[in-house]
Amino acid sequence: MQPQNFYDFRALAQRRLPKGLFEYIDRGTENEVALRALRDSLDAIQIVPQALTGHGARDFTTNIMGKELALPLIVAPTALAGLVSHNGEVKLGRAAMKAGIPVCVSTQSITAVEDIRAGASDADIWFQLYMWRDRKLTRELLDRVWASGVTTLVLTADTPVGPNREYNTRNGFAMPMTPTFRAGLDIALHPGWLFGVILAYLRTTGMPTYGHYPKEHQVAITGAPSSEAVALEERLNWDDFVALRQQWRGELVIKGLLSVADALLAQKLGADAIVVSTHGGRNLDSAPTTARVLPDIADAVGEKLTVLADSGVQRGSDVLKYVGLGAKAVMAGRLPLWGLATGGETGADAIFAMIKREMDVTMAMLGLEKPSEIAPHIIR
Repeated sequence: MQPQNFYDFRALAQRRLPKGLFEYIDRGTENEVALRALRDSLDAIQIVPQALTGHGARDFTTNIMGKELALPLIVAPTALAGLVSHNGEVKLGRAAMKAGIPVCVSTQSITAVEDIRAGASDADIWFQLYMWRDRKLTRELLDRVWASGVTTLVLTADTPVGPNREYNTRNGFAMPMTPTFRAGLDIALHPGWLFGVILAYLRTTGMPTYGHYPKEHQVAITGAPSSEAVALEERLNWDDFVALRQQWRGELVIKGLLSVADALLAQKLGADAIVVSTHGGRNLDSAPTTARVLPDIADAVGEKLTVLADSGVQRGSDVLKYVGLGAKAVMAGRLPLWGLATGGETGADAIFAMIKREMDVTMAMLGLEKPSEIAPHIIR
């Protein structure tokens, strides 16, 4: 049976993927308080319909930073998406292109941005940056990104160090991945993934690596980084952002802000957009939810820069709730991956169609013609 909603896609992905990879995507950090709070915060938002205001059709188009999107949706950057399906990042790019929405490529993707561009030539590709300790290597990476036709850069600001996810260590899915008997048995019990993903890479490009690491620092995903040069820069600060603003010629977005003070500083220093985000509940377990802080941030800076939001999105109605709280558009990460896991590019297509269908039903129930009309209907 065709999966109908987030839970159907997630259940199919859980059967398809090895436990280590599934939990890497699905779970949170420490006690997973932030992960549960995200769902609770979205479920608590109520939307008041306006009766007898029907429209023949809904218009989902949204303009952000001078670009028109077919939906107020952006594919969030997700590390190792290329392990979910063979050439998964390329498939996501093509699916996003067909859906008329941007796709944000992670610094830690399996496939390099140049190859994603080659496979999805007309996609609106954004690039997410984890700053490396070696700034020269970071600048060289950004030169590659720009040369591939990317104009929107997303700096992740909420991950100075690797978060505390104990289940990854238990599953042998820490960075680097650790081959263990338990992990090997897990993979053997998922032959579809083994043959369809890992062996497909081995037959073509070899053992998967991080596609953006410089050649001299590239190792297989099961190997330890060869140098501290490409480690996360835990000393990242606003001076680094200023330097990045001077270097990057296109749109510059900061992802992972949760306070009005940080949003105001981002605006002052030249950001084009910010993403109000808890990193999907995967980083700081005591962080406030996106829904709680988004309205104040949007009120403070929404007239001066583009405010985006993410974390915890499972349905089209969740997208509308974040838009109603002040976001111009919403990023989704896990959802596209579950589609990718269950059906490759076709599965990702189905996810985007599902989100649009759910948005359409919700907007019709509310009597809305455009997503931007929802704010007065939200009970905060």
